[in-house]
Amino acid sequence: MNTNIIETSGLTKGTGRQTRVNHIDLRIPEGCVYGFLGPNGAGKTTTLKLLLGLLKPTAGTITFFGQKMTDKNRLSIIKHTGSLIESPSFYGHLTGLENLQIVAKLKKVPAGEITNVLRTVRLYEQKDKRVKQYSLGMKQRLGIAMALLGNPRVLILDEPTNGLDPAGIQEIREFIKELPVIRQMTVIVSSHLLSEMEQMADMVGIINHGELIFQGTLAALETKGESLENAFLKMTGGSESL
Repeated sequence: MNTNIIETSGLTKGTGRQTRVNHIDLRIPEGCVYGFLGPNGAGKTTTLKLLLGLLKPTAGTITFFGQKMTDKNRLSIIKHTGSLIESPSFYGHLTGLENLQIVAKLKKVPAGEITNVLRTVRLYEQKDKRVKQYSLGMKQRLGIAMALLGNPRVLILDEPTNGLDPAGIQEIREFIKELPVIRQMTVIVSSHLLSEMEQMADMVGIINHGELIFQGTLAALETKGESLENAFLKMTGGSESL
């Protein structure tokens, strides 16, 4: 059984009525696609920002690669983590390749990695096109390519299929599923779409009102005769239209 590459204990952000994340205990195994599922406003983005050190927790601990994250070691830990939180930013007048070259210099990553990530996200043939001419799906893939530079051990993607058409969603989903195999990495992907998690994730965590109300494998749900959709609706009291 894979060891946990990320663990949190009592992870909390906020107090009282303003609590956005409430005592979350994540257990994310190495080499999996972990689906972080919940309605909009449930606390998904806040949790991911806490993992990345973009927000400071009110309480609790975060452990990456067996190391408890502190102010002193945060940067060395995050160095092995790639992320795409909210909308990626680009220079529209530059090509996809030129945008990646800028990021590679900032990350101090060898230029030779750029071709590799372009092929991984299936943008190599469009690398010389200006980004302002890219479709929304191509821009999302370029953002993920930027996150992949440096060959991180963990990739964190916040709602990467938001706003995409069905073809774009399928493209993103397919290569996310491939990443643990072809890049030997752990992928954490948040979504409010039940269908995406069912087709993409090995494990899921369901969050609602800042609380983690389920965590486990899809197989564990199936052995109980429960679908992810039914489990989500029961746990959140939601409707099929999230």
